[in-house]
Amino acid sequence: MKVSPDGQPTAEVIARVKDIPIYRDALARGHFPVLEKAEIARGFPDNWMTPALATALESGEAEFVLSTGTNHARMQLIRPPYFLLRSYYRLWSEHPDLRETWEADCRRVSLTTVLATEHVARVNARKRGEEPPPEPRVEDRRLDARTSYLNLRLDPALWERADVERMLAEIEAARQTHPRGWYHLDCSGYHLAHLLQKIHTWGLWDAFSPPASIIHAYEYTPVNVRRYLQQHFACPIIDLFGSTELGYLFYSDRRGRYHPFLDEMGVELAPVAEGSGLFHLIVTSLRNPHMPLVRYRSGDCARTSDGTPDPAKITQFCGREKELLDSPAGPVSQGDLDALVGSVSPRVFVHQLRVLSPAEAVLAYTTFDGKPLASPQVAALGHGVRELTGRRCVLDHRDHIPIGKSGKYAWLAPDGK
Repeated sequence: MKVSPDGQPTAEVIARVKDIPIYRDALARGHFPVLEKAEIARGFPDNWMTPALATALESGEAEFVLSTGTNHARMQLIRPPYFLLRSYYRLWSEHPDLRETWEADCRRVSLTTVLATEHVARVNARKRGEEPPPEPRVEDRRLDARTSYLNLRLDPALWERADVERMLAEIEAARQTHPRGWYHLDCSGYHLAHLLQKIHTWGLWDAFSPPASIIHAYEYTPVNVRRYLQQHFACPIIDLFGSTELGYLFYSDRRGRYHPFLDEMGVELAPVAEGSGLFHLIVTSLRNPHMPLVRYRSGDCARTSDGTPDPAKITQFCGREKELLDSPAGPVSQGDLDALVGSVSPRVFVHQLRVLSPAEAVLAYTTFDGKPLASPQVAALGHGVRELTGRRCVLDHRDHIPIGKSGKYAWLAPDGK
């Protein structure tokens, strides 16, 4: 679906949203402004309610859910059951590098945040009219006949040997259901890298059979983490970009180049700041029939190959708008710092910037081998952070950087941490 040059909705879009209360003023004025998350929440759900939606909620064709907030407030939404899963499955079935494993009907095991696992356990318990168990069994963690979730701990860096052995046994059980020994691994890139680290530490390689395909789609995957995964796996490793409310919008190929997946969607790129080359994503989507979004600011930022606002030229999804860091040279994104770190050393695993003042910062980091960077790399990275952010920077090598409460890493450290 294309958007008009000025971003205003087409007749097709207007016909689909004309009865929804939140759009009444825009329809009356003949102009649709950018739709912010705060507007979606204001008056919810009455601002979305139509007779058709009320009927869908009563019949179970629509349901209330919460967006998967990383470091910010979660947003209440209305969508069809399994909306995001269906978007995932369709993309998996159509992706040129992944289609074979979909068509082979192999199992999907998901290694990601404990919050995702707990969500599946709650849904299954609700179907039984029960409360979810404190430590969900493998049958409690099956999303459907094809997909099960593995992780039961918040911080993957703190997995114990028993955790890893259990997950490897569940992976092996999924693999053995397939005549060719195939399984598809769905993951957070960080979680999979931590699993490989633990396997190496405890010498468990004989218990781990590599997957036939990998998708990482849960959070920003740093350059070095992707590089590390590519060193360990020969199968396609694919990134998906999307959100709870939108489904998936772009996918990478096995070389890391992004391609649009915009069925019933259109995307605008709006500059974050003049001359920064950093863009907001503004999305018009009819994919969710119960909550169509017109000129919705997703909160995500991207860069393009030539600095122009052409969605077809996106080369990097570089983090969240609310997590941009001000600097004398303009806003700095998670992806900007990550690109710098990856250019200095492939050994850096997790990194996190703590801003002490407008003039000073500390870059905490861990490495894949547990050893600190050599002095030339420390100097180069400190200088690079100063050039990027306008702040003097010292490096702080650590054995462990805690993960956030969401089960995802924040690139900017919380105050005082």
